[in-house]
Amino acid sequence: MIVAYWILAVLLCVFYLYAGGKKLTQSRDRLRPMMGWVDDLPLGLTRTIGALEVLGAIGLVLPPLVGVLPRLAVAAAVGFALLQVAAATLHLSRGERQDVWLNVVLLVLAAAAAWTGTAV
Repeated sequence: MIVAYWILAVLLCVFYLYAGGKKLTQSRDRLRPMMGWVDDLPLGLTRTIGALEVLGAIGLVLPPLVGVLPRLAVAAAVGFALLQVAAATLHLSRGERQDVWLNVVLLVLAAAAAWTGTAV
């Protein structure tokens, strides 16, 4: 279970560091080709989502790695699962059914990380 958690945690960490970093640092114009929904949300909310993604990615790895409050990793994984439910809802409300598959995959990975993280 511990090996499974670390595989999931590293995969999610890399994805969310990348996606969150882009949301934090790039302009709306640079984000638009990859994330068309940025025009529907205030830029401040997009930046907040990016910050939460980066903090969540750190929360998946750092607490279990140093052995301090490792249950925070489970909380980060649950947070990512909830984030993907919200993201899928946004895509469906915009008629972007073709984009929901990524949200479903990330939701499953986050749920699996939360489940396996209880053994860490």
